[in-house]
Amino acid sequence: MSLNSTPAAERTHIGFFGRRNAGKSSVVNAVTNQQVSVVSDYAGTTTDPVTKTMELLPLGPVVIIDTPGFDDEGSLGELRVKRTRQTLNRIDIAVLVVDGTCGKTAVDDELIGIFKEKNIPYIVVYNKSDIFEKEKYPDGFCVSAITGENINKLKERIAELKPGDSDKRICDGIIKSGDLAVLVVPIDSAAPKGRLILPQQQTIRDILDFGAAAVVCRETELSETLQSLGKKPSLVITDSQAFAKVSKIVPENIPLTSFSILMARYKGFLESAVKGAAAISTLKDGDSVLIAEGCTHHKQCEDIGTVKLPRWLKSFTGKELEISTASGRDFPEDLSRYSLIIHCGGCMLNEREMNYRRNHSLDSGIPITNYGTAIAYMNGILRRTLEIFPSILTLLK
Repeated sequence: MSLNSTPAAERTHIGFFGRRNAGKSSVVNAVTNQQVSVVSDYAGTTTDPVTKTMELLPLGPVVIIDTPGFDDEGSLGELRVKRTRQTLNRIDIAVLVVDGTCGKTAVDDELIGIFKEKNIPYIVVYNKSDIFEKEKYPDGFCVSAITGENINKLKERIAELKPGDSDKRICDGIIKSGDLAVLVVPIDSAAPKGRLILPQQQTIRDILDFGAAAVVCRETELSETLQSLGKKPSLVITDSQAFAKVSKIVPENIPLTSFSILMARYKGFLESAVKGAAAISTLKDGDSVLIAEGCTHHKQCEDIGTVKLPRWLKSFTGKELEISTASGRDFPEDLSRYSLIIHCGGCMLNEREMNYRRNHSLDSGIPITNYGTAIAYMNGILRRTLEIFPSILTLLK
């Protein structure tokens, strides 16, 4: 994916599900007009979810996910089915592929039940219409991955199920045309070489879309930058890791927040994050804390999730804590051992998956917060970082 491509988290996620050998992979290849997945007559060819980002007309930017058969068996089969279940947590639209020569089975009905439970829009397609009588399914949608029958109509049907485009913006309500925002971007050993991380890129673009100006600097040049500006900034946005230093430099009359806090609001997660931050002060010796990230990256010596946050937590609480970490798609199903979950901003996860993780945590009775909110809380500046969000500010006691 090029640097100018739509981020995966902003794309419509379309998952193809069904039993082994129903022809899911063949239908995926026909819909995308690409060899996204390997196909064969052997049941269980797809052993892990196969993901492809692409432009799919008439939908636009999408993520296509081909999943293993939901009826897979044996110890490895159980792991594959588990992966498929995890995939369901990030799907915006589901396509259930049924082998039309056999018809729906209990496995297909189970999947439909999960779609309904998770409120996922879905369509059922009967594949292999080239070798069965379509009259067999008078109310069904029949396709053939071999001949291409109804494949274009399938794409149109999928497009009709697309969730409405959200009008949410990262800087909604805090930036307007003509404003000047200062963005503080530390460049240390953990910073990606030659580029900015995704939340920083997205925030800059959003500021420009509002008709405002963005000035970007490191925390080491922040004081000089503020002095050189011709007018007072409307807002300073910093990487959360630099909160301690930046909050001392930025005058109290200039609003201050972080990329992580903005991302939490953008993902619909900020209210829970603010409530969950208070749990940091209740941690006791021996408590377990899960630090979770939505992406996987090479860990540097000063990595925030595995090094800095654990150090700050232990320093702030003065407690002997057990720190666990999770990254990418490996968010635990059983959260019972944890007293607190601290999650990244979720820039690499779509809103549906972030909602799942938040709801799963809260349903398990575990408070959940995010990096920026937790760091602001431990630096005693959470109230200040939320002043731009009056409705959220009321949650603080």
